[in-house]
Amino acid sequence: MRILMAGAGATGGYFGARLAQAGQDVTFLVRERRYQQLQAHGLVLQTPKGTEKLQPQLTQASTLTGHYDLIIVTVKSFALDQVMDDIAPAVGPDTLIMPILNGMRHIATLQQRFGEDKVIGGLCKINATLGDNGEVIQMTPLHQLLYGALDGNNDARLQRVDAALRDCQVDTLFSDNIMDELWEKWLLLSTLGAVCCLARGNTQQILTSRGGEALLQGIFAEILSVITAEGYQPRPAVTARIFELLNNPATPMTSSMYRDLTQGFAIEADQVIGDLLLRAKRNGLATPLLNAVDVNLQVYLQQR
Repeated sequence: MRILMAGAGATGGYFGARLAQAGQDVTFLVRERRYQQLQAHGLVLQTPKGTEKLQPQLTQASTLTGHYDLIIVTVKSFALDQVMDDIAPAVGPDTLIMPILNGMRHIATLQQRFGEDKVIGGLCKINATLGDNGEVIQMTPLHQLLYGALDGNNDARLQRVDAALRDCQVDTLFSDNIMDELWEKWLLLSTLGAVCCLARGNTQQILTSRGGEALLQGIFAEILSVITAEGYQPRPAVTARIFELLNNPATPMTSSMYRDLTQGFAIEADQVIGDLLLRAKRNGLATPLLNAVDVNLQVYLQQR
């Protein structure tokens, strides 16, 4: 299977590297700066087990040729419009596109551009970031990749994707209910991002502060109400586990959006939080805590 990995940041770099190491034909579509960095130093993984290095196949939008069987989109959500233009020449009659982005809005955006039959569901769970020299730093052993047809019909095309991904040295789940997995990932990441960005701290600091647990619980409840109104059918055991994971003062957690914010980077405010507010409004839901988070993030973006 010919695979194009759109992006070689922490997520794309890690999972693309694992696919390449497993013998898959993987090419990374990257910008000029990242292209030069990877050409000069290779793709370096720093994992809890040690350091690994490989020399990846690289391309840029200007030199992208031929159609790919699978395009895995791993850029930040605010870069989606540009990356859709970049990957367009690589999309053929049989190409499948698997986005691994935060939030849910990107699914409809990709479907509108390339067709509903082209887009499949995908998400990852990994604690990783880029180091100062562009190395991918995997902070914990967690490395899960989940995928499946958005309508649950995992036909022969999806079976082929599964055959390519399941032996790539990461934990994979070929799901027949990927939509619920996507809603629940959004519940987790948006709650974590909202509470950390609003309080400007990790979950341990928040939960050991006066009113911290009530803040977390309130944000979690608002988000759950929004996604439920939008079609998620809550799985109580799963949502309870998500809240239990977040509500643990013994384990400090932060979101990627919070880490980006503290470093002065662009953030996925509209895609992670803003889209929830739009969905709340069209369903007539009051979400005062999410509104406070959104104002906070918009002020950050103005100051940036």
